[in-house]
Amino acid sequence: MRRNRLVLNLCALVLVTGCLPVTADPGQIPPQAQPGATRTAQVPQNDSLLASDTSQVLKPGDVVRITVWRNPELSGDFPVGANGALRQPLYQAVPIAGIPIPEVESRLTKFLAQYQTNPAVVVEPLFQVIVGGEVRAPKVYELPSETTISMAIAQAGGSLPDGRMDKVRLLRAGREYVLDLTQADAAWANATVLSGDQIIVTQHSQVFREIVLPIVGLVGALASVINLIRR
Repeated sequence: MRRNRLVLNLCALVLVTGCLPVTADPGQIPPQAQPGATRTAQVPQNDSLLASDTSQVLKPGDVVRITVWRNPELSGDFPVGANGALRQPLYQAVPIAGIPIPEVESRLTKFLAQYQTNPAVVVEPLFQVIVGGEVRAPKVYELPSETTISMAIAQAGGSLPDGRMDKVRLLRAGREYVLDLTQADAAWANATVLSGDQIIVTQHSQVFREIVLPIVGLVGALASVINLIRR
């Protein structure tokens, strides 16, 4: 009698446990659910923040590709240092972080005019952008300023079969946006990347792993209890 009561208590415990919400591991909590995380917003088609941005600026860690005609010694790819200037002995006197890209080229041209007449300078900024999630080659990329969000994903090898191009997460300027990149006619379809962008291709929900397997485990536990009762 006492054993049957114990078994029934165990059965009730299993049922209650199966009904309780599962507490996720902190490392698995999506960023938008964590305290102090960015705010998630479904992006309207006319969102100005995602339209082609003319106020693109460089940040420390970005790279500037400088080409000076007939002066290969002044040409090359130079990273932006923590002080906002290029990490190069000559160019380090020119602060360029946080200013519009056209102004960067103007400043560098004016600076080089001290050393040669009418210098022909071409400046190409390369923004640091993270592309991750369900892509073939997730990593930090250095992308030209005209690169679109879709092109950045293509640069990462494109979406994997489980990737959801209709729910691409964009973390930008302290906010999180959910983009549907399957609509080519959306106003933000050709939105260009900005320095520091994080582009995450989300994954299709794993129904079998997330729902079926837990139910199977619960059924197995109940079957074990029932076997104990029959004994």
